[in-house]
Amino acid sequence: MTTDLITPDLVRLDADLGPDKHAVIRALAHTLDAAGRAADVEQVVADAEAREATSSTGLRGGIAIPHCRTAGVSSPTLAFARLAPRVDFGAKDGDADLVFLITAPAGGDATHLELLTQLARALVRKEFTDGLRAATTPAEVVALVTQVIGSPAATPTPAPAVATADRRRLVAVTACPTGIAHTYMAAEALQAAATRAGVDLVVETQGSAGSKPIPQTTIAAADAVVFAVDVGVRDRHRFAGLPLVSGGVKRAVDDADAMIAEALRAADDPRAPRVEGGAGAGSDLPAAGTGESWGGRTRRVLMTGVSYMIPFVAAGGLLIALSFLLGGYQIALQSTFDGKAGINTAQHIALNSTLFDLPDPAAYQMAGAALPHGPLLTYLGALLLTLGGAAFGFLVPALAGYIGFAIADRPGIAPGFVMGAIAVTTSSGFLGGIVGGVIAGVLALWIGRLQVPAWARGLMPVLVIPLGATLIAGFVMLAVLGQPLADLMKALTDGLNSMSGGSAVLLGAVLGLMMAFDMGGPLNKTAYVFATTGLTAAATATDAPQLKIMAAVMLAGMVPPIALGLATFLRPQLFSPAERENGKAAIPLGVSFITEGAIPFAAADPLRVIPSIMAGSAVTGALAELLGVSLRAPHGGIFVLFAVDGIPGFFIALAAGVAVSTGLVIALKSMSGRATAAVAA
Repeated sequence: MTTDLITPDLVRLDADLGPDKHAVIRALAHTLDAAGRAADVEQVVADAEAREATSSTGLRGGIAIPHCRTAGVSSPTLAFARLAPRVDFGAKDGDADLVFLITAPAGGDATHLELLTQLARALVRKEFTDGLRAATTPAEVVALVTQVIGSPAATPTPAPAVATADRRRLVAVTACPTGIAHTYMAAEALQAAATRAGVDLVVETQGSAGSKPIPQTTIAAADAVVFAVDVGVRDRHRFAGLPLVSGGVKRAVDDADAMIAEALRAADDPRAPRVEGGAGAGSDLPAAGTGESWGGRTRRVLMTGVSYMIPFVAAGGLLIALSFLLGGYQIALQSTFDGKAGINTAQHIALNSTLFDLPDPAAYQMAGAALPHGPLLTYLGALLLTLGGAAFGFLVPALAGYIGFAIADRPGIAPGFVMGAIAVTTSSGFLGGIVGGVIAGVLALWIGRLQVPAWARGLMPVLVIPLGATLIAGFVMLAVLGQPLADLMKALTDGLNSMSGGSAVLLGAVLGLMMAFDMGGPLNKTAYVFATTGLTAAATATDAPQLKIMAAVMLAGMVPPIALGLATFLRPQLFSPAERENGKAAIPLGVSFITEGAIPFAAADPLRVIPSIMAGSAVTGALAELLGVSLRAPHGGIFVLFAVDGIPGFFIALAAGVAVSTGLVIALKSMSGRATAAVAA
């Protein structure tokens, strides 16, 4: 099989591409560009760096495989470098000298993705990497890669479904976020380890090249299952009841023999963790005893619920902001229509008017207000407000439902959503949603692990688990926790409503510190979720503290990348070439409210960068509260100015924080003598 994935002009031998992995990634991206294979170099770099930020791509044996799906290439492409000197890519056993930059288009076709998976499998074979180290010309490297791509040995063959008396049977699933490298390397490593151990193993790779499910007869004959995954396992319920060993894909690549040995021990241990009975697709919570800490599980569960909730917030918030732009904020007020008081103005207009029968704005009478725009804009504003309100209506149920999903997989969704609806009914808000989702998920998981006769197993995920979990959790929420949680939510809301002056400014500063500290990590997300859940309750208000909190959080999150990008332009000699290149992308990321644009700078020099950006973000958050800036949209940066009240204050707060962070990072780097080091690099 031939391929144009790699050509000699995409190979660099014994090359010095920079002092760190960021410089190497950028140099290889420019290699793609020089070969005419990159449509947008900066997009390739940004997407590869974003993947690198999730977990390092350095592997045991001096190998690194930075990789990404990206709109910056139109066809799958490999760039290869044999580095001299070696560069740290985060592997535990040392620096890397063999680096493949693996890029696939955002919608890459299955044929080329299959070729990439075969390369990934080859990278765990010593004879292949030895050949790369011995090659003397780029053409030899291309020949080696072309030889392994399409090799029949690259694809494991399924084991027979029925075990013999003297051989053990295991099944495994591998999956990573991008699905174009680690997924298949982990599968190859596990397959090789199983062969060494004299064990039959069938691996299901849930990656970009498609997934061929393991036959159910093979699963039924297996002694245990190995999940080497960094994301959820699709259709996890197929493995219900099997002894389970779980870990990340990098562990499988680096230490497959240990995972196979653990799986064999688990198969013989009646107390070993097992895949929960009746579980469904995409679990985000590993079973107890598989190595993840309780703190890690708790964070994973909550972040799963939040990640599924945020699209409802974004859609609802932006629709409501647009409705105010078109119809005026007055459209959210109640009115009197045709002698009837207490009319929901937007809903009444949306249900009783059409484009061919537009409403009469003057017919809606409000105390101290009037609909400010003409019939068409009023009608469109009413439609958008109604749509936005409907999206917001799913926020708490989605939060609770997907918390339940993260704990118990598919059977946890229904009871979780019901508990979210109960939280809305009892006015316990997002606190009730979190508590209800956890209770529903834990109950669903517990019921799913009950031992039942074989004839009843099919009823568990579709009937017994949802019914039992909903019934018990619903009773707890309605009869025990509903009112206390509602009182707590009311106290929290009253506390926010009473904030003014110094207390509001202090809150803004604290939220700013949280947004900048880990730039997209747990503290950043905690502050963001606090703002967005408050936005839900106040998006149709005209002057609510929650709207000011949303503004403070978004502005504070914009500061770090803008400030660091600006610093690279003002004092380029203080930054390495790689950092100066990152600075070009950091500013547009910052103005779009993508705080993660600051991560490369913080990773390279955390002791100077992180305190600098925290100080600036704290100033911005405090000033936003002091100046009364409010925001009805949960994301978008300067592109949602139409949703901002107090635009002058918006820019004053942003400029002040950027100035503080830029000045501090320049001062700290200057005092440290970093300029000399950067120039030398």
